[in-house]
Formats: sequence, C-alpha cells, structure tokens
Amino acid sequence: MARSISNMNQLASALAPTLQGMVNQMADKVYETLNFYLQDYYTGWTPSSYRRTYDFLYSAVKTKARMEGNKYVAYVYIDYDAMDNYVNATGFQVATWANEGLHGGVSVSHKPYVWNNTMKYTVDNGSLLKGAIQYLKAKGFNVKG
Repeated sequence: MARSISNMNQLASALAPTLQGMVNQMADKVYETLNFYLQDYYTGWTPSSYRRTYDFLYSAVKTKARMEGNKYVAYVYIDYDAMDNYVNATGFQVATWANEGLHGGVSVSHKPYVWNNTMKYTVDNGSLLKGAIQYLKAKGFNVKG
C-alpha cells in the first residue's frame, strides 16, 4: 500500500516500525550469542572449592528497542549488580574474570572470553550488519552492502 509522505516527520513515522523491528532483531542476535558463551562458560569444569550459584549464567539482559533522541536503541548486557551471591567477589569481578578466560579467578582450560567473544561473533565479524541488511531487504528496502 502506497503512503504519501510530505515531510521528515512523516518519513520518520513511516520508518519507525521497521527500524524498531530491525534493532530488536539485532539485540536478539547479540543476546543469543551472549547466552551461548555464558552456557559454554559453565560447561566442562566443575568447581571443587565452592558451590555454584549460577548467577552469572542467568545474568544476561536484553531490552526492547526504544527511541532515544533520534534513533532506536536496545541494550544487551551482563547485569553484574544482580549477581550478589558470591563470596569474596563482586558480580563485576566475576564478569571480568569470565572475560579474561578465568573461572572464579582461576585459569582453567577452554573457557571463553564471554563478552569479547560475543562482540567478536556479532559486531566484529559483520554478522549484525548483514542481518540488518537482510531485514531491510525483506521489508522491501533497496539496500546495497
């Protein structure tokens, strides 16, 4: 259905649902990847010196896309403030260790760099951009990239 647009406000209004959907899809991909690495972090090693709380495993947060200023944004992050069951470590410290390949501050084999790997396999490798282009093309936009 054709829509008559005669000013920038009407154009922004017409594009808003598409942009919001695209940002939500991109946030979903980052969130999915982050949870993959959080799950990987917990596999293959069982601690003998403490009882797992699993706070870190369930620490990923994703918000819905919303307008901030003149753009849509969504946030994906590790909520280390909610990780309060650790003894002798803060949630921030646990998240930092996990991004250094450490588990509980201890070097163990095959631990992912949780946040860095998430960024590497979504943003850095171009898959988010590719997904955004595919999303826009599926909505009928002519996108080159």
